[in-house]
Amino acid sequence: MTATAAFGTMLVDHLGVVRWEHGVWDVPKLGPLEPLPLHPATHALHYGSACFEGLKAHRGHDGVVRIFRLARHVERLQQSAAVLRLPVPPTEMLSTMIVDLVRASLREVPGAPGSLYLRPTLIGTDQNIGAAAHPSEQAMLFVVGSPVGDYFTKGSRPLALAIETQQLRTTPQFGKVKTGANYAMALGLTQQAADEHGVDQVLFAPGGLVQETGASNFLLLDAERVITPALTDAFLHGVTRDSLLVIAAERGYAVEERPVTVEEVLEWAARPDAEAALSGTAAVMSGVGTLVHEGRRITVGGGDVGPNTVALRRALADVHGALQPDRHAWLTPVLP
Repeated sequence: MTATAAFGTMLVDHLGVVRWEHGVWDVPKLGPLEPLPLHPATHALHYGSACFEGLKAHRGHDGVVRIFRLARHVERLQQSAAVLRLPVPPTEMLSTMIVDLVRASLREVPGAPGSLYLRPTLIGTDQNIGAAAHPSEQAMLFVVGSPVGDYFTKGSRPLALAIETQQLRTTPQFGKVKTGANYAMALGLTQQAADEHGVDQVLFAPGGLVQETGASNFLLLDAERVITPALTDAFLHGVTRDSLLVIAAERGYAVEERPVTVEEVLEWAARPDAEAALSGTAAVMSGVGTLVHEGRRITVGGGDVGPNTVALRRALADVHGALQPDRHAWLTPVLP
């Protein structure tokens, strides 16, 4: 199967669901994809008690489908749930729900470079519009899957980013939580930048200190180094980011996780061998060719997707496709 629809718009035929009531998880059920019944007073609709994860299952060169870094994504959803005071899904239950959905959808997993994008989602379901001051006492966890191709519709061309130094991407103490409000805060600024400057994303750097774009982590690269902002609670701790840094270190790059300023990024971009990239589960790794700062367009290096970006993306894809040994136990095979 190949994914031809826009990223995330086509879902597989199955849906995994489990409810939490009176402090107890029900038995998870895997059934046909169908609309979820939600009361108009559902807590998540009014007070944002919702979080999610994004991970992928890849079809390997041998035809076997494997989920990439399942354990880390389960752990991150648990962390998000705890911050939002939602019930924390047990590791085995959540892992099994994801594996079961993939197993039921094996025929719908595209071959490389496509994949099956997985979206476990946890929402508060109290039917109470007066519950603004306390967490939801009921919840629902569901898992859907989407056969996908490239996240960016224009393929592998270099991206353009507008640098934003005044506005925050999200509320700092919730920046590392995968919750919809974090993405909603960036929507307006991203659309405005696209309309005014023709860019793909906004690189948020409040006070001149680089964080991330609205949906991806940010990296600087050359033939010797990979540099990325040190993790804080203000932005997402990307699993793809972590994976690329591990691979980069294994390939001999000096990996630097530290504060990165806008001034440094602009100076870096002026070098002929400079590269910049975005990383994330959806985008994987995408090269950046242009920066827009205070209305001025700045070319990064030669303006193309650089060779180091290409090499690291390919190295990660080789892990996804089991073309390289799974040295870090990142892959979970799903057999019929």
